[in-house]
Amino acid sequence: MFRPIAAAAFLVISASGIFAQSEFEVSTINPSNPYVPGMSFRHVGPRTFTSNNHTLKEDIAFAYTVTPELITGGGPWISSVRYDIVAVTKGDTRLPDEQTQRMFQNLLVQRFKLEFHREQKEVAVYNLVLGTSALKLKQSTAPPDKGHTLFIHSLSPEAYNLPARNASMAEFASLMQRVVLDRPVVDHTGLSGKFDFNLQWARLGTEFGRNRPSAPVGTDPGDAPDFFAAIRQLGLELEPATSIVETLVIDHADIPDAK
Repeated sequence: MFRPIAAAAFLVISASGIFAQSEFEVSTINPSNPYVPGMSFRHVGPRTFTSNNHTLKEDIAFAYTVTPELITGGGPWISSVRYDIVAVTKGDTRLPDEQTQRMFQNLLVQRFKLEFHREQKEVAVYNLVLGTSALKLKQSTAPPDKGHTLFIHSLSPEAYNLPARNASMAEFASLMQRVVLDRPVVDHTGLSGKFDFNLQWARLGTEFGRNRPSAPVGTDPGDAPDFFAAIRQLGLELEPATSIVETLVIDHADIPDAK
């Protein structure tokens, strides 16, 4: 175990919580069962948020909305040891997704003694823009305070399905850069509001940070298009580009006690 040291002043989120009421009431962290497949970030009822079968690097990527490739430092274990995290909020009402994300940032600082700093770097990105075909996104009719649903399902070893509900383009771009593509995705669509849509695609091999096992020989993705073609079918486009982005450099992290 690494020796804990005091949190530095440059942290955006400190253990004391810059954001008012941004801490979970209780949380537990345990090593994941290597024989249980699947991985997810999800709400279970109104009070419980879970991170299942994720490494610390993947948890940081979710908490700070970056692709894992932009996170460096911290030692090999942050990319190999997997944890199940269960965090429970106060009250009986589901909190907004943005607040839950800030609370998860605080949890990582408190339980993993996480310290990091940011550095600017020019990297390859994808710009999410409007395509040349008709836009096939349905304006969501969900209440404004309802959270979004962006949960990827495996259709087969070689194909995935994303039924997006009440999701903004910024949230969609965030998901793509965190768990599908190997570079940052920047929303340049100019679209506001929340949308419902379905996206199915043939396996890229970069999904989930390439942590999933290779598909068995001879598997067939069926009629699913490749990911970029699937994006075009929605009336959107992913354009390769370069941009100056913020990267996260981990200065310190502890293996947490299992409790």
